[in-house]
Amino acid sequence: MTKVKICGLMEKEHVKIAVRAGADAIGFVFAPSKRKVTIAQAHELAKDVPSGVWKIGVFVNPTLEEVSTAIQEVPLDYIQYHGQETPELVRINDLPSIKALSVQNEEDVLQAKQYDTDFYLFDAPGTDYEGGSGEVFDWKLMKVNHIPSEKIILAGGLNPNNVRDAIRRVNPYMVDVSSGVERNGRKDKELIQSFISAVKDRGVE
Repeated sequence: MTKVKICGLMEKEHVKIAVRAGADAIGFVFAPSKRKVTIAQAHELAKDVPSGVWKIGVFVNPTLEEVSTAIQEVPLDYIQYHGQETPELVRINDLPSIKALSVQNEEDVLQAKQYDTDFYLFDAPGTDYEGGSGEVFDWKLMKVNHIPSEKIILAGGLNPNNVRDAIRRVNPYMVDVSSGVERNGRKDKELIQSFISAVKDRGVE
């Protein structure tokens, strides 16, 4: 079954809701964003995340010191690199990792092969910030991809209404949502629950 990551969480209430609804991963954003949290804030939020649910930190072009501190102090299970990090940087850091790639064309998808990472997150290009645009990219572009499906995380404009179609077309290991479960810029209980239900309760299609 496809796994679910709820990203950009900033409030304990929403962490608890996501966990109770069956989220497999929680994302904390440490990069410039309207959803940015501090290490101290993430540490407090992480107290409500049980073992077995991944805690993922989202960074843009971080230093090794930044990611090492976050992994230890929150603590985190994975570092998500969401900037212009080089394959060398990801390899040298040698931490459990996810490399995000903004997809506009087939070449962007094929870039994934350059990175030695645990998972590859394919996202729509950002607008004001890296990622988190709420836009969908053309899922047909994923046809050129040679990454095993069990290493693919799909993001970009997903919501309770389109996530089933996205899974059917791309067959990712995990889907990642942030703005698609928000109302007026804040996480919404019903949308979080609806999104997770749409993924987990698909039945026979």
